[in-house]
Amino acid sequence: MANEEHSDTAAADKPQRPIKPVDDLVSTQHTLTVDGQELRYTATAGRVVLRQEVHTDGKFDGLQPKAEVFLTAYTLDLADSADSAEAADRPVTFAFNGGPGSSSVWLHLGLLGPRRVVSGDVGELAPPPYAIVDNAETLLKHSDVVFIDPVSTGFSRAAEGEKPADYHGFTRDLESVGEVIRLWTSRNGRWMSPKFLAGESYGTTRAAGLAAHLQERYGMYLNGVILISAVLEFGTLDFTPGNDLPYTLFLPSYAAIAHYHGLVPDRTLEEVLADAERFAAGRYPNALAQGNRIPADYRAEVVERLAALTGLSADYIDRVNLRIEHERFFAELLRPSRRTVGRLDGRFTGWNADYGLEKPDRDPSMSAIIGPYSAALNHYVRVELGYHNDLPYEIINLDVNRNWSFKEFEGQQITVAEKLAEAMRTNPHLKVHVASGHYDGATPYFATEHTLARLQLPADLTPNIETKYYPAGHMMYVHDDSRIQQSADLAAFITSASNRGS
Repeated sequence: MANEEHSDTAAADKPQRPIKPVDDLVSTQHTLTVDGQELRYTATAGRVVLRQEVHTDGKFDGLQPKAEVFLTAYTLDLADSADSAEAADRPVTFAFNGGPGSSSVWLHLGLLGPRRVVSGDVGELAPPPYAIVDNAETLLKHSDVVFIDPVSTGFSRAAEGEKPADYHGFTRDLESVGEVIRLWTSRNGRWMSPKFLAGESYGTTRAAGLAAHLQERYGMYLNGVILISAVLEFGTLDFTPGNDLPYTLFLPSYAAIAHYHGLVPDRTLEEVLADAERFAAGRYPNALAQGNRIPADYRAEVVERLAALTGLSADYIDRVNLRIEHERFFAELLRPSRRTVGRLDGRFTGWNADYGLEKPDRDPSMSAIIGPYSAALNHYVRVELGYHNDLPYEIINLDVNRNWSFKEFEGQQITVAEKLAEAMRTNPHLKVHVASGHYDGATPYFATEHTLARLQLPADLTPNIETKYYPAGHMMYVHDDSRIQQSADLAAFITSASNRGS
């Protein structure tokens, strides 16, 4: 393999020393035309080796390889331009997706990178073998971008002899991704660059934790954190016994999805959302809190209001005791027409093999995009970027997802909200951009608003947070109009928070 060094011993019978991994980065040059301007950039793809200092009996024994992490870095070529003096302090954004167990393919080829896959959208999905095109809205125009695949995703793996599971948990994940960021920043002379993190889904959990970790461990202060489809408090999303909070926080997203499918007629989306938000913040949680003490007429009123907002039957809402679990909703909403709706993006519809099932047997919104993104990445990284590796590129590693460790939060809620707030209090220049899709049934926007409203921040720091909303789902950039608008919003955020010109 490309990451091996072989001993030069002449004695055939001499024992071979253990083969140690080395970085296997490959760089290629490219051009892209944006708004009539030619951008020349370098793409660097490959694995970097993470090493740990080893001490025995108080003595330093060297650096032990622990993991090999795959990244793809895009840097604008400025050496021959009038702006060459600014090359070292150009903004740089470190991007990753979530899962946990997901590679960075979604942000890479869907939104931020200089090339993107054409996957199509609801009602017009692209057929295989798909296409890759230049991304005229790429963030590269405003910031260099480094995409990171955490251990056991993409081509990233634990080093030989190490346990992959050691990296499948909250703290070690932060440490390993943080070490990649430190290494890349140091090796490329970018400590004086404006620096940003961009995370999606569990990547927002990681980004919030990293903002604090990078400050505390390395003294690396960031200019901004980008949270796309955020989850900072898991209690807002986990439908567990005794926790009524998610039922109320998912309601506006249920209403948006029902409206999209024509089940809340004669009203605009804005009117439906405003109505659902008021109810979710007032009478609905009050009704749930009363439990069996709720008066019959009040309960009947709540049933009717929920039915009007969600498109579900009053009988169904009565049978589930006013509590609509999200996967049940995706199966129930269009059950009369024998369709299911997407979890990641409620605009998408699919089919069940058995319409007596309580929950969908798969997410049609994920089924719609995983094929195009998988094909595009595997072609792109090998053919266009020149990186070759016989390992399978793990788009989403479900074993990692199922066995992720949150042992640090045993006996308490899983939350990184305080870590984000702490990072902002420590670094008052830190800006936060939050993007949400109205049809996202995985990380609903109202849950994100609930968390942001409760951050422990002084009043003069709350303007450091900006929120943006899009008429799409979890990966809102699948919707082309949302992708174009989101790209413009991110460019404006990076430019403003960098305190530099574009």
